[in-house]
Amino acid sequence: MDDEQLGTFVSWDYVVFACLFVVSSGIGVFFAVKERKNPSSEFLVGGRQMTCGPVALSLTASFMSAVTVLGAPSDVYRFGGSFVLFGVAYTFVVIATAELFVPVFYRSGITSTYEYLEIRFCKGVRMAATLIYILQTILYTGVVVFAPALALNQVTGFNLWGSIFATGIVCTFYCTLGGLKAVVWTDAFQMVVMVVGFMTVLVQGTRKTGGAASVWEVAKNGNRLDIFDFDPDPLRRHTFWTISVGGTFTWLGIYGVNQSTIQRCISCKTETHAKLALYFNLLGLLVILVCAVFSGLIMYAFYANCDPWTAQSVTAPDQLMPYFVMEILGDYPGLPGLFVACAFSGTLSTVAASINALATVTYEDFVKQCCTNLSNKASGWISKGLCIVFGVACTTMAIAASYMGGVVQAALSIHGMCGGPMLGLFSLGIIFPWTNSMGAAGGLIVGIALSFWAGVGAFIYPALDINSRPLSLSIEGCLQANSSDPTTTAILWTTGYCNSSVFHRSSLADHWYSMSYLYYSAVGFLATVTAGLLISFITGTVSAALTHTVGQKSIYGSNVLSVYHIPTSHPI
Repeated sequence: MDDEQLGTFVSWDYVVFACLFVVSSGIGVFFAVKERKNPSSEFLVGGRQMTCGPVALSLTASFMSAVTVLGAPSDVYRFGGSFVLFGVAYTFVVIATAELFVPVFYRSGITSTYEYLEIRFCKGVRMAATLIYILQTILYTGVVVFAPALALNQVTGFNLWGSIFATGIVCTFYCTLGGLKAVVWTDAFQMVVMVVGFMTVLVQGTRKTGGAASVWEVAKNGNRLDIFDFDPDPLRRHTFWTISVGGTFTWLGIYGVNQSTIQRCISCKTETHAKLALYFNLLGLLVILVCAVFSGLIMYAFYANCDPWTAQSVTAPDQLMPYFVMEILGDYPGLPGLFVACAFSGTLSTVAASINALATVTYEDFVKQCCTNLSNKASGWISKGLCIVFGVACTTMAIAASYMGGVVQAALSIHGMCGGPMLGLFSLGIIFPWTNSMGAAGGLIVGIALSFWAGVGAFIYPALDINSRPLSLSIEGCLQANSSDPTTTAILWTTGYCNSSVFHRSSLADHWYSMSYLYYSAVGFLATVTAGLLISFITGTVSAALTHTVGQKSIYGSNVLSVYHIPTSHPI
């Protein structure tokens, strides 16, 4: 393998890539003109007249970021096809979101998800949850912009800072002009680009590796098709249980109570449309998942005897996918640009959704609380100004991420560490009617503390390979003249944790910190719910709350709204 054999971006690649930004900006301009006389409520929630189709595509695009486009195939390449089991988690998550969380939020007529927390508990709990969401989203969004830009820059030569600033400027532009409708319709377009980009790689990659049967055979021989591992050990990185159970908690924390998701669901014109959007979105998630898994298997078949990571042709696993694309598509001007457009479609959709959601929660949870008599015109200008502020904040965070080094890895776990406690907090309010405000606040604190303890500890003391179990990689077919024994080299680069921290590890590091990262949300959820219920009992208001709810039906019975005093201002 020789780096000089790979091409770099040519003019046609830049043209194809630029079209993504031009069309995305054009959609923002279209809705800015079309909706210019509508009040701020239309800007933030699309007038609550969206249909299920574009919302479903938008949801899929927003949560399948460039981290997924580049990271999932790399994960399959290194650890095998068990990644496909996330389809089980996605299914559970969508069902739970559609049947448990969306009806409560939709019937309440709220705009910010965290309004529910004030209605159910108190203003302090609402403010705390909003601040956690804002901080986690800015941090994560910055990494979502920087990580793929860096990987693409180092492999394709695509300008790093140009891509970061272009992403921030374009997302801020169409969010500020067109609001939620622009975000949803732009996401729908970007979802199509993602699928087309993946299909191009799948078709050409399969052809280059000798056909589907050859890919399957090589993947099987390399143990990449050993999908079902029922080992219950919570320390194992990926098993059936860690992915299906831990993955469900992780994605439910991201999906079920996330402002970005719920905001688009409540923008639908009926609750039925909101539920259908989630179920159609499940199909989209499964399509992207299957594309990513097969891309990883094809990439492994292509590099079965000459792994570019072990051979040090790339310096990080996230660079494997763009390296592979440049090798199989480099001779076709415009096609590498199509794949980069695919990766950045994931980035644009995630960033745009985050900016819009951040502007919404800030306006609803802070601005409206301080300024109660704003006119529609003033509200509209403030909403647009908040989009600009958060667009700048997310872009700045992406720049800051370039100086963080290893902290980037920790930032990517923020969603998991925050999502579990937030899921537990909302579950306390929706499922356990006797939980009080002190229980909710205490539970949130305990959940955040435990999940961050596990997550930060795992970052300082990475899990040993006995738990992560990366599969073997070979460089026998591309041994360079200055290399030593290929087996030794493969072990060094595949392990990735050959440092002194491996040798002086405490029992805490080998057990608590070595827990699968997919269980961080489950830990946060269980800690929040358990502590919340215990504190509610201790504070002595349980008996009164139970008396109040005697004779009431379940959470979705006819009297649910009277139990929680939630207004019903929108059609069900």
